[in-house]
Amino acid sequence: MVDTQAERWGVRDWQKKADARYAIDRSRGAILVKPQAYMNLSGRPVQSIATFYKIPPQRMLVIVDDLDLPFGTLRLRANGSSGGHNGLKSLIEVFGQDFPRLRIGIGRGHDPDAVERVLGDFTETERMEFRAIVDRAVAGVETWLTQGVTAAMNFLNAKV
Repeated sequence: MVDTQAERWGVRDWQKKADARYAIDRSRGAILVKPQAYMNLSGRPVQSIATFYKIPPQRMLVIVDDLDLPFGTLRLRANGSSGGHNGLKSLIEVFGQDFPRLRIGIGRGHDPDAVERVLGDFTETERMEFRAIVDRAVAGVETWLTQGVTAAMNFLNAKV
């Protein structure tokens, strides 16, 4: 998702800081961040970038995959709990619950092993659908950036 966003914006200059890779798009006033730590330890790398650039949690948009949402479902919330997501738990430990998050549903699939679903490959059908899902999520991020969280929620949370 973040790589697609960077590609669309023409962002190529990735830097490294405290277990995170990040790139700045000055024209949009945006910083793309990819934590390089384990997902359940992602709070500290994100905190290092947010602290350095003085970004309050409400101006961050965290994007995560979500086993508990059906494949392809996009769900944006302005704040809230982790919903059992370990990456969000780590971020909440650092920032509290008051930051927007976009969940991209990957569903549980046919494999009962959650690790295999998260780290494994999508089915051929899912791969064919995934580009459209990412395109919609990218448009939602741009809506969030230019129009705010409410407009982005109206766009992303609508049934397609």
